[in-house]
Amino acid sequence: MNNNIYSVFDKILGRKEKELFLGQGGCVLWFTGLSGAGKTTIACCVERELASRGILTQVLDGDNIRSGLNKNLHFDLESRMENIRRIAEVSKLFVNCGVVTLNCFISPERDMRKMARDIIGENDFFEIYVDASLEMCEIRDIKGLYRKARAGEIPNFTGIHQEYEEPENPAIHLRTDIESLESCVKTVVDIVVPKIKAVL
Repeated sequence: MNNNIYSVFDKILGRKEKELFLGQGGCVLWFTGLSGAGKTTIACCVERELASRGILTQVLDGDNIRSGLNKNLHFDLESRMENIRRIAEVSKLFVNCGVVTLNCFISPERDMRKMARDIIGENDFFEIYVDASLEMCEIRDIKGLYRKARAGEIPNFTGIHQEYEEPENPAIHLRTDIESLESCVKTVVDIVVPKIKAVL
């Protein structure tokens, strides 16, 4: 612990005051699943639906985080853990401001997601498993990532070189290979909106 750090959290507006100001409760929707499963697509649609109901949100995904906050990190296990740790810490700050944060990250290991849950807090963390077969994800691969991974151009690629550890008890389980986008979005919204509005 650095003895030269002095917290100001006791001097700034508290979470409850900010939530009452916004008229919503902060939480994190953590979308996890293989690349191409539909995490960001669903999150963006959920965000638009929440916005239509007057709910303030922020979407975080691998591309916008890796091009800014975490651009110095690589894709080895240690860097991936640090990537998730930083994201969780940032998400906690959003939650404490009453913002609903929609996080779209493969986060392939259960330990990674547990770390994020522990940082953010059990009551504020919704693990959403966006489930699609590897075959379906490869078919949807508009970025060509799986093709590059199979050609050896991308190392440590989840689903090809590294195992994806499925969530054991996700708050929401979406099967995007058999469910429509509209159905998936409705499932998420119907479950999380009562939580978001419970502060009122």
